[in-house]
Order: sequence, then structure tokens, then C-alpha cells
Amino acid sequence: MATVVTGATGFIGSHITRKLVERGDRVKVLVRKTSNTKNIDSLDVEKVYGDVGDPDSLKAAFSGCDTLFHTAGFVSFKKSDHQKMLDINVRGASNVLSAAMDVGVSKVVFTSSVAAIGVERNGSPVTESTQYDLYSDGIGYMNCKYLAEREAKSFSEKGLPVVITNPSVVLGAGDIYLSSSGSVLWFCKKRFPGYMDGTFNVVDVEDVANGHLLAEKNGKPGERYILANENVNVQGYFALLEEITGISAPKIKIPYIFAYTTAFLLERVLGLGFPNYSTLDIDSIKLSRYNWHADNSKAVRELGFTVTPIEQTIQKTVEWFRENGYLKQ
Repeated sequence: MATVVTGATGFIGSHITRKLVERGDRVKVLVRKTSNTKNIDSLDVEKVYGDVGDPDSLKAAFSGCDTLFHTAGFVSFKKSDHQKMLDINVRGASNVLSAAMDVGVSKVVFTSSVAAIGVERNGSPVTESTQYDLYSDGIGYMNCKYLAEREAKSFSEKGLPVVITNPSVVLGAGDIYLSSSGSVLWFCKKRFPGYMDGTFNVVDVEDVANGHLLAEKNGKPGERYILANENVNVQGYFALLEEITGISAPKIKIPYIFAYTTAFLLERVLGLGFPNYSTLDIDSIKLSRYNWHADNSKAVRELGFTVTPIEQTIQKTVEWFRENGYLKQ
């Protein structure tokens, strides 16, 4: 039997795929004809062509597989991408899980996000029992991740053995789509004019990939596991980036109302688009109002999850951007 990975060409998915190959699995990867396969071209995998929007292609791809890692997804904080996120992250997830059930996959590891958990209103770190209550904020990416995880829980209740992982903000090598490591790149390019109040959690992509394999081995179907590391605030994060890179951190604190008004003008009035994690869109500004700290103790306790110091993670991320031509030497 084989192990199949959706989203294998992406950031988290490619690291999971590499670790599965290193483990000795026979690995199938679901790719589209137009996929950028740079992250997996050196790996001994079987490429099967299909799309999360095409249920028939999924059944064919999953045939003969006993384990599925579903990492495929689309990350954006732009209002113009909301429908695309619904199609890929929610309807695509439902198609994937339905196909897995139809062909008799015996274990599914479903990549969600701490975004699907939300925040604790009292400022405490979120745990796996935190209930999502941010839907009315209208942050498209967050709501899509929540809805996708709800699909996973629904299929679990139907009998599909699904284990859910919830990574925090993932950094490391190989983020060719700038899905979550963009903040490091934009800092190095001096694209942040200032900083805002805000907190989040950073974790290494290698640790997240290992966490997925641990979830397959030790995770309980129907449960979710936060794969997170260190809680930081924006100012502290920039200070750490300054220490590691030698690039001066922004010194100006930007008030929320000014940031929101500017983002509204740029995105909604002028119709301008910006890369993820550039903080120039409304949804990114909205996120800054909350404490996005996370507690990984359940994953540590039940999965055996371990973490890398974030200083090492940031250093590896910067080096990868430099080695791959994103930064001038």
C-alpha cells in the first residue's frame, strides 16, 4: 500500500513528502499539470495528476493508498480571493475526504491551522478545546480554515479516521509560494514601514512535518493537535530578525485606525493587491487586534512533538531566501 499527499508541491506538504520518502514509504503525490514541482523534483515519488476540485481524479489518485496526508490549500488575506479559498480549502477538502472514504483509506492526517481555532478573548493561549468565534469578523482565510476543519470533523463522525493538525505561523526553507514565511522576506527587503500591536506563534516547518508523521502514528482519530512553538509579539519578532540579519527593525508604531484606513484605501478603493504578510490588506490589519498565542502541550504530551529554537528557524529561512535568489548577496 502507498501513502498519498495532496499539496506535496507546497511548503508544508513538500517537507512531509520528503520525510515520508526518507522513512521508506511508497509515496504518491497529487499534482496538477500546472503545478510548480520544484520542491519535490529530487524525491522518489509517483506523481498522479488530479485536482481537489475534481472528485473522480481524487478517487483514481487515492486508489491503493492506506494513508492520506491532506495539506493542499490556498493562503490569502485578500477579499478578492475569498471565493477561491472557499473552492480550494473548503469544497476541495470535502472532495478529498469523500474520495478517501470511498476508496477505504485507513488513516487521514488533515492539515488545518490555528486560524481554525481562533483566539481566547481573555488573551490566554488557545488550546485544542478553544471554540472558534471570529466568524462575524469576516476574515476570509480564518473562516475558510474553520469551515474546512468542520468538514474534517464531519467526516470523522461518519467513520473516516481523521486526525487534525493545527500549525501556527510556519517558517523555514522551501516556501516558494510565500504562504507564511513572507514576513521574513519582507523584513529583509525593508518593506515594513512600522510595526503594530499584535502577537502570534512561530514554528519550524521541519517540526511541523515531523508533527504530521507523529500525528499519523500516535494521533487519535477525531482529535486535533496544535503544532506550535514560541509565542512572540510583533515588536519582539522584528527585534529578533534585526539581531539575526543585521537589518534595522522598524521603529515607528502604527496605530490600528491609521493602518485600517490605509488598507481600506489601497485594497477596496484603489483595488491594489499586495503579497501575503505585507500587512497592506484589511484582513491582515484585523488580525493584529487579537492575541494569537498558542499552547502546544497536547501535541507534546500525546504525539511526542518537539520544537526547534526560533532563532535557528529564522536563520534557516533567511539563508534559504538568500541562496534561492530572493535577496541580493
